[in-house]
Amino acid sequence: MTKMKDNKLSFLKKKENVTYAIVIAVWIIMEILLKAGVVSSHLSGLLVPMCYYAIVAVGLNLCVGILGELSLGHAGFMCIGAFFSAAFSQIFKDSLPGGLRFFLALVIGIAFSALFGFLIGIPVLRLNGDYLAIVTLAFGEIIKNILNSLYLGLDSKGFHFSLTSMLELGMEPDGKTLINGAMGVTGTPRDANFTIAIFLLIVSLIVVQNLINSRDGRAIMSIRDNRIAAESIGINVTKYKMLAFTMSAAIAGMAGVLFSHNISTLQATGQYFGYNVSIMILVYVVLGGIGSIRGSVIAAAVLYLLPELLRGLNKYRMLIYSIVLIVVMIINWAPAVLDKRQELMMKFRKGNRKNGTA
Repeated sequence: MTKMKDNKLSFLKKKENVTYAIVIAVWIIMEILLKAGVVSSHLSGLLVPMCYYAIVAVGLNLCVGILGELSLGHAGFMCIGAFFSAAFSQIFKDSLPGGLRFFLALVIGIAFSALFGFLIGIPVLRLNGDYLAIVTLAFGEIIKNILNSLYLGLDSKGFHFSLTSMLELGMEPDGKTLINGAMGVTGTPRDANFTIAIFLLIVSLIVVQNLINSRDGRAIMSIRDNRIAAESIGINVTKYKMLAFTMSAAIAGMAGVLFSHNISTLQATGQYFGYNVSIMILVYVVLGGIGSIRGSVIAAAVLYLLPELLRGLNKYRMLIYSIVLIVVMIINWAPAVLDKRQELMMKFRKGNRKNGTA
């Protein structure tokens, strides 16, 4: 029994190492190509967005695949992380060095996203299925609309905020506008780059994989598989659901920090934080495989880059994209294909066992 458990842990460890190796290999290859001047400016501009969508897909998979709860509000958590971190960077733009400022902005963005995830989770996690999806979708839209109406300023007397106009802030002449309603946050330092984005992606992978393989992770997955059975053996369902949902929101906030520090002007528009973005991230999770963390990363990278790289094929771009989506869905979810994959995996594991005993 102990030997079987050790073999399983060894197999899981190998899977995790393969995921990290893929991410690091992509980073090394792209860095070489960037320094050689082979990569176009258009493609180089897509690298950081590819990473933050992969990060938020990993966070959503923790909620959907590991916890088993459907959330459509992760664009809202991303929006919270983006705006709070951008406002912090605006305040300390001239007084802190770039590296320290970005690190503190990252902590602020993650902390506020986790806080909102915790507060939203208190009433929301009492719901299940479609009801949870509807409430989280509404939360994302509410956050976006509030930030579109919010005016926030800072002067020698402290913070001032209004939901009507900037004139009502009543700031001193030395005051500074941090959030300007629908105009958002302008002049955010562009501290994010591809290397930082890859590092944060690896951090999110390590956090989620360690949670999955821990005692808490097994408790969370038992709730997903059978809530009543989990309660009957003394698992605190509310505690573990809150843990997974809060961590998922925090990871989405991390992606938001990357987003806000990769552009000069941050606005809470539907293009960046609307419900379509939440659904797009869910598509990455579903097509990558629900519960497959590596699949989420690969799907987010491929499906984000593909439409952008096919822009030259104006007439056929979305047709090719749709065909790719269908093919990926068949590979991941068709029963015959799943059986074949399972058969190949069993052969591969038997081969490894024979080699180990030889």
